[in-house]
Amino acid sequence: MWKKALALLSVLVVLGGVLAGCGGTPPVTQAPPEPTAVPVEPTQVPQPTAVPAEPTAVPAEPGTLILATTTSTQDSGLLDVILPDFQQQYNVQVDVVAVGTGQAIKLGEDGNADVLLVHTRAQEDAFMEAGHGVRREDVMYNDFIIVGPASDPAGIKGGTSAVEAFQKIAQTQSPFISRGDDSGTHSKEKSIWKAAEIEPAGDWYISAGQGMGAVLTMADEQQAYTLSDRATYLARTLEGLQLEILAEGDPLLFNPYGVLAVNPDKGPHIKADLANAFIEWIISVPTQEKIGQFGVDKFGQSLFVPNAAPWRAAHPSGAD
Repeated sequence: MWKKALALLSVLVVLGGVLAGCGGTPPVTQAPPEPTAVPVEPTQVPQPTAVPAEPTAVPAEPGTLILATTTSTQDSGLLDVILPDFQQQYNVQVDVVAVGTGQAIKLGEDGNADVLLVHTRAQEDAFMEAGHGVRREDVMYNDFIIVGPASDPAGIKGGTSAVEAFQKIAQTQSPFISRGDDSGTHSKEKSIWKAAEIEPAGDWYISAGQGMGAVLTMADEQQAYTLSDRATYLARTLEGLQLEILAEGDPLLFNPYGVLAVNPDKGPHIKADLANAFIEWIISVPTQEKIGQFGVDKFGQSLFVPNAAPWRAAHPSGAD
């Protein structure tokens, strides 16, 4: 009997242990690990932008302006004195085509020049009226003179009438060298022959078809007369020219110069802006002053007299 009771007790003890394991103090649970921090994308710290260096000043390629002008402005040396200032101010190369006024105007008509500096007012006015030019301004003036050998075979020395001088040259058939190149000088010569009612012809009258400098050399070599602008004549005396001034002072010998801008409708190659800049520059008072001083140091007189509108406005009395 006690054996049964002992067995039953053993069963109860085992059962109690089981129940204690189920309903007793719960087993210690391991704490969950700390949540892993989600990596945050690092904020992109903007790198300081490099300040670009100041661009190196590279001068633009110089532009080119084609100036068609008379041989007198070239042969006298005037352009060599005044043009460097314009070229430096505007970073431009001026290509000078020195020919007779008629040829210079033809270059403008054909769109082969940007700006003209010439001295035959009638042809200049015709150029503008035909629409070949868009602007014309007075620039300067000097005068024509009749020069010849010191022996003066026609006896014109001291005269003030160009017509009378030409009449005497024709009457004596003294050698006369004509430009013969449709230049301003040639146009003036023809107008004097017309006023004298003479059609020059014969062995004594030689049409050279050359510029002023070359004609003066020919006249000097052949002891002949010719008509010259004063500036080129004086410049050539520095090179040994022996011809003398024999007739001067006639109002008929007045020689004004004008500057004209070629119409840009001639083509996209026409440098209209540069042409206008050139005109503004050459009629400006500072450039006019340079023109007025040209030749004074060598000859005691200016080879050209300033005559642009800004100059006249600054010198209304004409005394300067």
